[in-house]
Amino acid sequence: MALFIVVPKLPAAAMAIYPFILVKKKAYQDNVILVNHEKIHHKQQLELLIVPFYLIYVANYLFNLVKYDSHQKAYQQIVFEKEAYANENDFNYLNNRKPFAWLKMR
Repeated sequence: MALFIVVPKLPAAAMAIYPFILVKKKAYQDNVILVNHEKIHHKQQLELLIVPFYLIYVANYLFNLVKYDSHQKAYQQIVFEKEAYANENDFNYLNNRKPFAWLKMR
């Protein structure tokens, strides 16, 4: 079960900060695809013992930002986001996901 916190000024629709899912609007907690996407991030965070996830996430974003010179492209190319977006519509994904699956998203 996810623990939701509504944060109206959130710069995105939702954000996973284990064990919470921050949502911009209360209605977003009913969006099963969005919630599944964020739960994939929870799994990634847990397998990296949380703090290293954020360090890798930011480093990957900054590398991509230099490479692509575009915030949107840099964000889309973060390996954690690639895994989450590729599998957000698969509601059985977390039951079948292999550990460190994001490594295959390079």
